Amino acid sequence: MTASLFSAVLLDVDGTLVDSNDAHAEAWRQAFSDNGIDVSFAAVRRCIGMGGDKLLPEVSGIEESSPTGQKIGDRRAAIFKQGLPTIRAFRDAGKLVETLKGRGFTLVAASSAKEDELHPLLETAGARDLIHGATSSDDAEESKPEPDIVHAALGHAKVSAAQAVMIGDTPYDIEAARRAGVKTIAFRSGGWSDADLAGAIAIYDGPWDLLARLDDSPLRK
Repeated sequence: MTASLFSAVLLDVDGTLVDSNDAHAEAWRQAFSDNGIDVSFAAVRRCIGMGGDKLLPEVSGIEESSPTGQKIGDRRAAIFKQGLPTIRAFRDAGKLVETLKGRGFTLVAASSAKEDELHPLLETAGARDLIHGATSSDDAEESKPEPDIVHAALGHAKVSAAQAVMIGDTPYDIEAARRAGVKTIAFRSGGWSDADLAGAIAIYDGPWDLLARLDDSPLRK
């Protein structure tokens, strides 16, 4: 079996390394409610993986840059940060990252999270001191499924699109990577079905599953 063609791994974080997608959705739902807007949890949950610039207009028609959008976004951030201590890493998340680093991959986080939320989440995953760089929504003009964050992560990794693979858990990760010319390995741990994750070159249950099957995966060395 031939070795991996990839030299860099771009890592989504929410739903991929940490079990935070429901917490994000509930923070958004509550923030909408606190501002007098009734949005269902299910509607928000389907949009987790996008940045706020995409999610807000998608579920409510409100632009992030509007006064109401800014109030909702600020409230969501406060709610989510309050719940950060309750968020847990998926099993073997840190071990997977450590193993990939040990095998020589350049590792860069490529997340739609805000920078001040991303670093605590990486800490929770046991990955903050293992990765070579991190890009967040603060590094991109537009969030996923636009490719800006993936392009920024490629810049951090100093590799071409063909040399990198994205690991993510949503259709938005796959679409953002595709638009940047990057292939994707998908995890079911974010709550999406295999049909939703169509387009990934391989699908695993989560970090523990990829780690167990690493030598038969697109990341074999």
